[in-house]
This record gives sequence, C-alpha cells and structure tokens, in this order.
Amino acid sequence: MATAAPSRSFLQVAATEEAVAPPLRVVQIEGLVVLKIIKHCTEFSPALVTGQLLGLDVGSVLEVTNCFPFPMREEDEEIEADGANYQLEMMRCLREVNVDNNTVGWYQSTLLGSFQTVELIETFMNYQENIRRCVCIIYDPSKSNQGVLALKALKLSDSFMELYRNNDFNGEKLREKNLTWVDIFEEIPIKVSNSALVSAFMTELEPDSPVTQSDYDRLQLSTNPFMERNMEFLIECMDDLSMEQQKFQFYYRNLSRQQAQQQTWLQKRRSENMARKAAGEEALPEEDPSNPIFKPLPEPSRLDSFLITNQVSNYCNQINSVAGQSFSRLYLMKALHE
Repeated sequence: MATAAPSRSFLQVAATEEAVAPPLRVVQIEGLVVLKIIKHCTEFSPALVTGQLLGLDVGSVLEVTNCFPFPMREEDEEIEADGANYQLEMMRCLREVNVDNNTVGWYQSTLLGSFQTVELIETFMNYQENIRRCVCIIYDPSKSNQGVLALKALKLSDSFMELYRNNDFNGEKLREKNLTWVDIFEEIPIKVSNSALVSAFMTELEPDSPVTQSDYDRLQLSTNPFMERNMEFLIECMDDLSMEQQKFQFYYRNLSRQQAQQQTWLQKRRSENMARKAAGEEALPEEDPSNPIFKPLPEPSRLDSFLITNQVSNYCNQINSVAGQSFSRLYLMKALHE
C-alpha cells in the first residue's frame, strides 16, 4: 500500500513559496492609480508629497491596484504618530468596502530627479521589516512638463541592503561585495494596465484629432528653466562630492602619518629589544595595544559619496536627454521655416 504524503499546514506552504519566490520582474500599475499619483503630485508641486501603494504580490509581478495620499502636516505636529494612525484608518476603511488593502510600497514626488537620499534608503529599510518585497514609485512633475511621463519604480538591491544593515561601507567590504554606486537602486519596469471596460471607455472618449496636449508639450522650444535648474543642482552636487573627497583625503593623510609613526616606534622597540637581549633580559612585545598610534582610524562611510555620484549621473542624463531633444526640435523648426 502506498504511503500517504505528509500533510502540510498553510504556514508551511506559505513559507516554502516565500523562500522560492521568483525575483521581481515588473510593476503592473492600473491606469487609475497612475492618474491619482499624477494628480496628487502635480497639485502640490513644487512641494514634495508621498502616498501609500496598495495591491498584490503575485510571483514576479507586483500589482498596484490602489493608492491614497498622505496628508501634509505642519512641522509642530506629531507627524509619525498621526501618520501611522491615518494609514491604519484608511486601510480599515478600504477593507470594509472590499478594496485591496495590502501595502506594496509607497509613492513620492521629486524635483528634477533629486530623490536619491539617505531618507529614501531608511524608508525602504523600514518597509522591508514588514514587507518582503516593496517598491517606491517616483514621479517628477517638472520633467513631465516636458511631455514625458517621468514615472519610475525603484527598489534597493539585496547586496546593498545587507551592507546597510551591518553599516559596513568601507572600501574592503565594498570590494568584497563588488558593489559600486550604480548598484544601490534597481529600476523595475512599469507596465500600465486597464480593464477591458476602461479601455473601451477610453476609446470612446478619444478625440477625433490624433494630436494631444502632450504632443504639443514636446514641441516647446524653451528649455532654459529646466536646464538652468539642472545645472544649479549639478553644481551643488559637485560641491558636496568635493567635500566628501576632502574627507577621504584627510583620512588617508592621517593613515599615512599613523603608519609612519608605527614604523618609527617599531624600529625603536626592536633596537631596545636587541640591547635587552644582549644584556640577557626578556624582550618586550613589538606592538603595544595601549599606545594610541596602534589604534585603528575609523574609515569614513562611502554611502554619501555613492548617493551623490548617483545624483550627479542622474542630472547629467537629464541634461543630455533634454539637450538632445532640443536640438531635434530646433532642426525640425528650421526645416519647417525653409
């Protein structure tokens, strides 16, 4: 007689599925959620706003089916406590009306792509304590004014999270993990989906003219304000990067000075030991832990320099993209005038 397979509880099955879960490949967002994010971020621009993302984690796809904004509060209010109570109350109300209330991340607005900060990493780590996989949707209203939907989904890389938990951002650990500044964030492709009814309704609402306002925005010749702000932020980042480099230069100067002092001390101790050995006395240890020159110097963290380098790369890419589009528009207008 065949032996019956041992039965497993739901928790055991869930733990097994979680252990073998495939990596996140795509973030699928409903069109209504995208409109809510754009509306919230645009209304309060240039102020930065955030909100909660709700949905389902299905295999390699993270489905975002709903969202709600976080209210803006004054600085003197208890932001953390009130924010937590507001989230719980909103999710309770959504659960009562049978709407997806599983947190899958959050969204936030940004100004000219200046989102790569320590605060963003700390928020990611706080979410990771309770949510296995979460993403942050970044929306840039200023860039969207150029006729481009500036929407991206980000997550932290696993190797970076491991280093961040251990707070090991020295050169040795980074070389051991082969981690560079481009390996902090991972951008996940976004797929906007709509139900069949919504797609049919949007088809009926589509105007007869194939040209939309977004098409006209792409033909704007004036890019001076956008380019100027990017250049200003880029110069600030270069100044910050220069300060970080000065910290490392100061550290390596101190390290070289300490190593020279150690060598001088060791030569002196060896000479003293040779004299003691000739006199028949016991030799002294070459290294003295109580001596300050043998105390290791703390190496500065490379996290800030990595984030600043990421931000510099982002600004350079934006300037390159806008400048290339501007040249294309200028050549087009020149051809039309001729």
